[in-house]
Amino acid sequence: MIAPASTAAFEDLYRTEYRRLLRKLRRRVGSDEAPDLVQEVFARFLRSEALGRVENPAAYLSRITRNLLIDRTRRKRHGMPIFFPFDDERDASSRADQTWRTEAIDLFRLYRQTVRAMPPKTRRVFVMRRVKRMSYKEIAAELDISIATVDYHMVQALARCRAATVAQC
Repeated sequence: MIAPASTAAFEDLYRTEYRRLLRKLRRRVGSDEAPDLVQEVFARFLRSEALGRVENPAAYLSRITRNLLIDRTRRKRHGMPIFFPFDDERDASSRADQTWRTEAIDLFRLYRQTVRAMPPKTRRVFVMRRVKRMSYKEIAAELDISIATVDYHMVQALARCRAATVAQC
């Protein structure tokens, strides 16, 4: 069991290092396993009773993380073979041009429908920005509205576009 003073020190270390280790492990093992492995890193750190003895706890945690990844790789190598299901989308070197064209046409059709369904002022601001490539300042001057209003209409338009693409998927 840890003494109360070292409990506070451990909690400070945990708060400062958890996110860094989580990012590192997410890059290496993915989002699903990373939180569990971070917990294992801190459990190993506590079992080692190195909290008061180590000069650089962050480096020590990094070393534990590296060792944990090595152990994990060894277990996988000596364990059962890992099989991955064949996935046409993931394993294909490139998708067929026809598929790309079909998806592009569908997306453009969805985009046009979404823009047409926007309120007139929102649609006008959106078209001026995205099609005519006008700045917020230019749009505000031409429509005689504030830049904040231009921003409001752009946020509304982008939210509608995002909702339409999410609804289609």
